[in-house]
Amino acid sequence: MQLEKTILPGVLIIIPPRFGDARGWFCETWNAEKLALLGITTNFLQDNHSYSAAKGTLRGLHYQRPPHAQDKLVRCSRGTVFDVAVDIRRGSPTYGKWVGVELSAENGKQLFIPKGLLHGFVTLEKNCELQYKCSDFYAPDYDGGIRWDDQTIGVDWGLKEDAPVLSAKDAVAPLMADFKTPFDWRGSL
Repeated sequence: MQLEKTILPGVLIIIPPRFGDARGWFCETWNAEKLALLGITTNFLQDNHSYSAAKGTLRGLHYQRPPHAQDKLVRCSRGTVFDVAVDIRRGSPTYGKWVGVELSAENGKQLFIPKGLLHGFVTLEKNCELQYKCSDFYAPDYDGGIRWDDQTIGVDWGLKEDAPVLSAKDAVAPLMADFKTPFDWRGSL
């Protein structure tokens, strides 16, 4: 497995090898032993699968606060998405900064997002499917979000003048200025 670091500590791009022939290809999307050798020892407890019909569907920016915070391993199994992580760990040298990665069924890239980061994505074509592993179960009472278009974060979703397709919840999420993070930076660069 190939591993690429991003500008956000702990946010990693994982590219599993594909083995192909005339029939197609095969790929291990998760192998605990191989990823542990790369420093990822997360115990995943839940797998999620989402489908977005329309191009420009934007989901995020979401988090789940302690004690049910989640590490996530995200991949796109159909279509293409622009996947985003935003650092909200108090004291982090990259607090409020974001990174975005194009994930597609074709490129096979995955994004590892540790606890303490917001997560969101926008679909770049119709009929996209995202699959992601989570290190804790969904806990609706601990669920939260920040507005996708918060100017203090400044994510460039690549939407140009097009309005995204949003859920009612995402459309009214609070701004960073009104948010008190429940996460603390505990790592090093």
